[in-house]
Amino acid sequence: MKKVAIAGGGPTGVTIALMLVQRGIAVTLVEAASDFHRVFRGEGLMPSGLDALEEMGLSNILERIPHRQLNAWEFFLDKKSLFRVNEPIELDCQPCTLVSQPPLLEALILEAQKYNHFEFIQGVAVKDLLWINNRVAGMKLADGREIVADLVIGADGRNSVIRQRAGLKLERQPKSMDVLWFKLAASSLFTDENVFTAIGDGENAFAIFHGAEPGKLHLAWTLSGSQNITNNSDKTKIEWAQIFASISPSWLAEHFINYADSIEKPIKLSVVVGICPCWHTPGVLLLGDAAHPMSPIRAQGINVALRDVIVATNYLVPLLLVEEADNKAIDRVLSRIQKEREPEIIRIQQLQEEEGRQNKLFPKNIFLRKLVIRLAHLLSKAIRQSWIQRQHKMRRGVTQVKLEV
Repeated sequence: MKKVAIAGGGPTGVTIALMLVQRGIAVTLVEAASDFHRVFRGEGLMPSGLDALEEMGLSNILERIPHRQLNAWEFFLDKKSLFRVNEPIELDCQPCTLVSQPPLLEALILEAQKYNHFEFIQGVAVKDLLWINNRVAGMKLADGREIVADLVIGADGRNSVIRQRAGLKLERQPKSMDVLWFKLAASSLFTDENVFTAIGDGENAFAIFHGAEPGKLHLAWTLSGSQNITNNSDKTKIEWAQIFASISPSWLAEHFINYADSIEKPIKLSVVVGICPCWHTPGVLLLGDAAHPMSPIRAQGINVALRDVIVATNYLVPLLLVEEADNKAIDRVLSRIQKEREPEIIRIQQLQEEEGRQNKLFPKNIFLRKLVIRLAHLLSKAIRQSWIQRQHKMRRGVTQVKLEV
């Protein structure tokens, strides 16, 4: 039986592990963290991600874990609503759904553990790669163990050890922002109707919504290149509440002041966006953020990664099921996986960049911002339609992805 070693127990690593073991391929999955409750894990499943889970036969798992649909998107500029779009945006699509990753990952691991040819090593980091005759033949773990495998899959995120040890390069886009991620208590404002609410005043911007976790609002405060993280790190809960309230419409400002004590210490998310010119080397394949870290704009990371998994499964399973298949045949198919997935990744990153540029237009042009607010009743329909058009491919994907094995 052919064997695959996978580094990284996030959505990419866990789902590719499950797809392979379900089809009779031996898998060892290694996750450095001792549990899945990492400080930050993205929650947004767009229709493309929900479709991917359905293709993999995993939709029923969502019903067993905490999840919450978005009901709408609404955008405010200088405390005035520019436009609102209800979910689902397209009639034939599912609404964007927020899912709690830790229980999702735990449920997927339990499914994989039903198979005797699945091994899960948790709480041990991958230290290096095992090389034999100029080809990767496995992984070396921090505890001294060596995992021998016919193929190593790097699904270990934007700071991938597998990518670094394999000598694969990441071409990064210029850094445009970081994010401070807050949680605070929810209220009926968001539990009755979960609206992704984007707020801006020309200099400051944040987005707020109810996450999958009961009773918690998530707030993403954007730090542009001109804003200093140090100046923000020592602010008190009351100070943050006052800042949020100062640029919010009155109904939301009141919530921040009333629930100031519930604002948790923010987590700084250093945004890395880029793509590897080559996702593979003999014996190694990168998937998900290891190959192409995505911008946080419109929650694309988990969605495109799940689509990576489907394409990789289609190409790898027929080869790995053949005991006589040689390593050269496995290595040849890795470039075909990249070739199929790369156009969508490049286009989605372009769309994210376009969305980011649109968001920056108002802060740089005070006259335009005031004009838009004054003429909002005339312009909102056109701005709304432009926004909807940009969302289509980020929500549904650029290419057709179907599980064929």
